[in-house]
Amino acid sequence: MITNQSNKPKLSFWQIWNMSFGFLGIQFGWALQMNNMSAIYEYLGAKPEDIPLLWLAAPMTGLIVQPIIGYMSDRTWLPTLGRRRPYFLVGAILSSLMLFVMPQASAVWMAAGTLWILDSSINVSMEPFRAFVADKLNIEQRSFGFAMQSMFIGLGSFIAGFLPTWLVDVFGVSRDSSGGKIPMNIQMSFYIGGAVFLGAVLYTIFTSTEYPPAEEELANLKEEKNKGFKMAVNEIFHSIRNMPEQMKRIALVQFFTWPGLFLMWFYYSPAVAMHVFNAPGPESELYTKGIEFAGKTYSIENLITFLFAFCLPFLAKKLNTKYTHMVCLFIGGLSLISLQFINEAKYLYLLMGGVGIAWASILSMPYAMLSGSIPPDKMGIYMGIFNFFIVLPEIIASLFFGKVMENILHNDRVMAVAIGGCLLIFAGLLTMRIKENTLAQL
Repeated sequence: MITNQSNKPKLSFWQIWNMSFGFLGIQFGWALQMNNMSAIYEYLGAKPEDIPLLWLAAPMTGLIVQPIIGYMSDRTWLPTLGRRRPYFLVGAILSSLMLFVMPQASAVWMAAGTLWILDSSINVSMEPFRAFVADKLNIEQRSFGFAMQSMFIGLGSFIAGFLPTWLVDVFGVSRDSSGGKIPMNIQMSFYIGGAVFLGAVLYTIFTSTEYPPAEEELANLKEEKNKGFKMAVNEIFHSIRNMPEQMKRIALVQFFTWPGLFLMWFYYSPAVAMHVFNAPGPESELYTKGIEFAGKTYSIENLITFLFAFCLPFLAKKLNTKYTHMVCLFIGGLSLISLQFINEAKYLYLLMGGVGIAWASILSMPYAMLSGSIPPDKMGIYMGIFNFFIVLPEIIASLFFGKVMENILHNDRVMAVAIGGCLLIFAGLLTMRIKENTLAQL
């Protein structure tokens, strides 16, 4: 988009490190909400069948915000901040504020409203980060760039998962949840997350640069700014109608991958508390301990993600990208299905280690495949549209899975997680439809 693909210089390890570091903060905040929001809702009085609908904020905001931010970032250039970095900054400031507000929620509706704003803000920062890699790196380095993002995502999630327990064990922070309140250790984790989010994104903003547009492109950007909102809507719908064929095939894999993950995020932590720790209910200390242990296993998942991300570029060269992704999805799916056979907490580390392998691939391989199949001058908007196939299945799950939980699964959280595992395996099978010709460029 900004410079010819063949003319992009090869960046050093530390340059790619700097441009990816912001994802450490983004994922720190994201992991705090993913690990704790279902429990927060139950602390505040929500029932299991209410949980999917209360998570509706995340996909709805993604569906609306991501393509708009992608379109806008494709057409932005500020002399001081560049093209993508203005969005990193605005999203980080708003997200950090919401991470400070969330622990003050005293009712379910307050927590849900804050989550809505928080997810919108995270999307403002997150969506341009994917396009940033494609902007900065040549074709040969993109797989490594997306893998580096996966590494920081794993590291940020690892720290965020252990943080609530670490605050209790090291500093003696209370985990009391009696009286329908959010435990203090979870509250403090959100405060720390707000500071880490902003600090990590600022590091990337100050240590990375962007390629400036040519004079002709800059003139076009100024002209397009004057065409208004209607043109933006028309461009988004035109891009949706004219998606490259390869993108459609990768998008279908995403469409079945992410509901499997959402079911894990909806129900894994409560399932551990109720099924493995045998907690009688959310008011029990066993329940809080179970939620904390689930957070530890999420941390192991993300530690594996951090470590396995280093292996992905080499595996992709040996097996090619789609077969690497297929195998990783199979491992993650079988791991989630195994939850129903686990009665001892220590085996949960193995389960989530397998999910960590899948998660590393999910965060990088689809984007590496996609970036070689879409026009460079529409990188931002197509990255945003690609995320439709993450948020649409979550909207479906949020609207309808509560009824499935109540009427078919009878609030069996373990079975819900197993269904998520089956969806990951099915998504793995769909990778076989992805064509080889584009993958050869990666």
